[in-house]
Amino acid sequence: MTEMTGARFLAETMHGYGVSHFFFMPVIVDDAMPHMEELGITRVMAHSEKPAAYMADGFARVSGSIAFCGAQSVGATNLAAGLQDAYLASSPVIALTGRLAQEQQDRHAYQEVDHGAPFAANTKYSARVDKTDQLPMYLRQAIREATTGTPGPAHLDLAGIAGGDITKKSADMEVVIESQFASLPPFRPEPDSGSVNAALSALASASKPVIVAGGGVKTSGAGKQLIELAERLNIPVATALNAKETFPPDHRLAVGVPGSYSRACANQTLAEADLVFFIGSHTGGQVTNDWKLPRAGTRIVQMDINAAELGRSFPIEVGLQSDVRAGLQKMLNASREVGQASDDKARAAWVARVQQLVGDWKASVNHLWNSDEMPMRTERLSKELTDHLPSDSILVADTGHSGIWTGTMIDFKSPDQSFIRCAGSLGWAFPAAFGAKAAAPDRPVITFAGDGALWYHFMEMDTGVRYGLNTVTVVNNNASLNQERTLNERNYGGPLAGSDELWKLTKTDFAAMAEQMGGFGIRVNKPRDFEGALDQALNASKPAVIDVTTNIDSMAPTAWN
Repeated sequence: MTEMTGARFLAETMHGYGVSHFFFMPVIVDDAMPHMEELGITRVMAHSEKPAAYMADGFARVSGSIAFCGAQSVGATNLAAGLQDAYLASSPVIALTGRLAQEQQDRHAYQEVDHGAPFAANTKYSARVDKTDQLPMYLRQAIREATTGTPGPAHLDLAGIAGGDITKKSADMEVVIESQFASLPPFRPEPDSGSVNAALSALASASKPVIVAGGGVKTSGAGKQLIELAERLNIPVATALNAKETFPPDHRLAVGVPGSYSRACANQTLAEADLVFFIGSHTGGQVTNDWKLPRAGTRIVQMDINAAELGRSFPIEVGLQSDVRAGLQKMLNASREVGQASDDKARAAWVARVQQLVGDWKASVNHLWNSDEMPMRTERLSKELTDHLPSDSILVADTGHSGIWTGTMIDFKSPDQSFIRCAGSLGWAFPAAFGAKAAAPDRPVITFAGDGALWYHFMEMDTGVRYGLNTVTVVNNNASLNQERTLNERNYGGPLAGSDELWKLTKTDFAAMAEQMGGFGIRVNKPRDFEGALDQALNASKPAVIDVTTNIDSMAPTAWN
């Protein structure tokens, strides 16, 4: 044991776990900042608490390791709201907040509210730290909670408005680094052999099976095993948005993204399947189009590291509690003995049917992908991105229409391309991309978002400029929230002035705004100009914005059901 301040202990522990950045809104653990600097931890000061949480989320998802964010007592509930996306996306973010001392609680202290409920809604684990000598226990537990099982955010509420009651005082403490919890997954449990054999038998007996790969495939690094199992058993594969990069889109077994942000062919495949194998998927409302797919009575096999997820949404025939990579590898090993489908002709006919559905869907949108319409259709913008994304790029997508466009219309052409997306909060992508760039400074990070999303946190362009986080943001700028168009015009009985003011926005040049804030900006009106604009933005050596004027009538497709 060594006597040290809480500030030094915090910084040394973060450093020991490989933490390279701390995203925060002042003032929080201020006396730990010099220690962080000495240890090479970059302190990234945001303009608001939610973007600080979003940056940490982007960092954690790209790095596959823990990330830290923080805010003082008065900003704590703002930070809690910012953890919603990390919670929904199973991202291991650790939030530090200040809290007035206990004797000041429940007495209407200035700017103080109870932090318990807001953080309980958006974290796996939340604890109060009242004394400095408690910090080692709670900090290590927060890290363990954030990374084990289904990952997710954790929170420590430190005594003192900026946590100073913990960080400024000293105690006898030892910096202990449990290194296996520094990255995901810390453990790789395997399923029992009986469950593996039962799952393989169920898959072999099905005439029309389909795999739905979820975010757990990506977290586990199981893309290789997923492809190998699908090929060996000749089973089509649909990927949730969080697993979009894990299966090649041009593979003969690729179906696309199912659910609410989906290609029609993917939903049609799930509707016709007689067995669905969910792998590392929460089977939530988005991937199942509000649980309409698969159809009632469809046989279900499910693999998840968290036993509580098995059968949560659909009754299961076989459940496998397992790390995804370890579980798929064990299935691959066992499949050599069990064999493949019981009726190869039936399976071949099913694959041919799925390929027909995929081909028909592509043919139905081909004219939109290649449209020269002006203003540019977003389908054409999606094709330009597909064609010109760098081979090692990270695509960061916002929610709403941006999630639908990236899920349906953008494909990856290289196995080295990556994808993260907003799990809930419009505006997340712009600041999250800065966190992604901090985690992967040598890779191109490209954001896809609408102008409605950009308005939320565009002030963080200054953060990107100050810290040299040189992302490229592609703005689908149609001067509207056109996802809300149909709803409002229906309520008004047509496109009337009263409905317009509920979804149309001011026409704005975000490229010019970026330039005024010290970044690089360029505007694109014609499809043929996009490639050159992207090349300029990628080589600008500063955060860049490509403002693309798009057609307000270019609406993201609704889900087939």
